[in-house]
Amino acid sequence: MVAKFSKLKAIVAATSLTVLFSVPLQVQAEMPQDEAGLLTALSIADPSDAIGLDRALQALWGKSGSAAMDLLMKRGVDALDRGDTQIAIEHLTALTDHAPDFAMGWYERARAYFTAGLFGPAVADLERTLMLNPNDYNAIYALGAMFEQFNDPQNAYEAYQRAEAIHPHHEGITNALDRLKSQVEGKEL
Repeated sequence: MVAKFSKLKAIVAATSLTVLFSVPLQVQAEMPQDEAGLLTALSIADPSDAIGLDRALQALWGKSGSAAMDLLMKRGVDALDRGDTQIAIEHLTALTDHAPDFAMGWYERARAYFTAGLFGPAVADLERTLMLNPNDYNAIYALGAMFEQFNDPQNAYEAYQRAEAIHPHHEGITNALDRLKSQVEGKEL
């Protein structure tokens, strides 16, 4: 009888492990690996799935294809996080000089310029980012923030709506739209 139960325990344990390890593999297999698939999935995802899709897109867009360029990006972003905007701009300028087709480099330098209060160069870099990657909802969101900075709520709202169409669960975009809605669309009577 004891041998029967120990055999049963082994079968239950093996079955449990099989189920446990196969479920995450099925979930991973269902997530698209290409940009178009990720963007389509993101546009219709529920909020919890949108987090993983956003991470996958950021990882995909963050690949420069060069270890040296990745290092420049890391140094620039780290400097920006430390509040050293001048060093960040220098690293990110080197990145955009050496990898002019890498959209994320332009986006990060736009963030550094914005932080430094250099709005003209920030807008120019956001435009370049969107030329290279028109689906970069973070760049579109940043452009909306620039329009807000310039006291242009109509264009800011339109930029946020464009970004929301790509990523409907982006918290910053949702908050910005809520904040500007009554100002742009007017108040209901």
